[in-house]
Formats: sequence, structure tokens, C-alpha cells
Amino acid sequence: MSTTTITKTIFLEAPRAVVWTFLTEKEKLARWFHPAEHDLKEGADYTLLDHHGDMSRICWGKVLEMRPYDSLVYTFTVKPLKGAMTTVRWTLEDAAGGTRLTLTHEGIEQAAGEAAFMMLSALDAGWDVHFGKFREAAKIPVAA
Repeated sequence: MSTTTITKTIFLEAPRAVVWTFLTEKEKLARWFHPAEHDLKEGADYTLLDHHGDMSRICWGKVLEMRPYDSLVYTFTVKPLKGAMTTVRWTLEDAAGGTRLTLTHEGIEQAAGEAAFMMLSALDAGWDVHFGKFREAAKIPVAA
């Protein structure tokens, strides 16, 4: 794995089926990440909108693979990358009655070029903020 790959893992107090909906359904994406134009669909383009400003396109790409409740892979870019694509992979695993969710974000150095460290730092910090929101949004106690 590249030293410029962002990898983050969080534990969520919700079953994988619920976590999956927060990764793929437009209404639930808006609760922790960004509003989406549509639910994510395998093989389809997606667009996430900037909810702080004029609802313009902030992130976009194409959904490459959807394995419900196990993994989701899509290309991903943001305005500063000027359309150069990176790859985001989400992996969901059962963990002590909840879900272990792992994000792997690759290709940032190739996409950002000379601005790679700045982009890595910004994306790393951004994912931390979004993960904090995800923990709260997806908090659905799992029956013991």
C-alpha cells in the first residue's frame, strides 16, 4: 500500500445493513457527508453537492462496484483535483454487535501532482470530520 493512501477505520453502533444505507442512499449521505443528486448505483455516475453554499457540485465520480453490506468502490474527485480521479473503497465487517467500517482512499498523489501533500492533508482532515458525523448519524443500537 502506498504511503499516500488514506486508510481510516471506525466502529459504528449499527448493523452493516444500516451502515450500507448511509453510504448509498442520497438522504442518508446528506446526514454525514454531502447531499447526493441520486442514490448510488453500480456503474452509474454520482454527484455530491456543497450544502454550505450554492448546492454546486463538490465531489463526483462513478460507482465501480457495489457488494451490499460488504464493500463499495467508486472513483472520486473534488474541485481542487480538476477532474483527476482517485479511488475510494469502503469495507464493512461485523464487529462485536456493530460494524467496523474501513475507508481506503487511493491515487491522491497521482491526481494532485505537486500539490499532493496539501491534498492528502485536506482529505485526511475532511474524512475525520465526516466520520465524526457518520458516528452520530448511524447510531442505531443493535439488539443484544
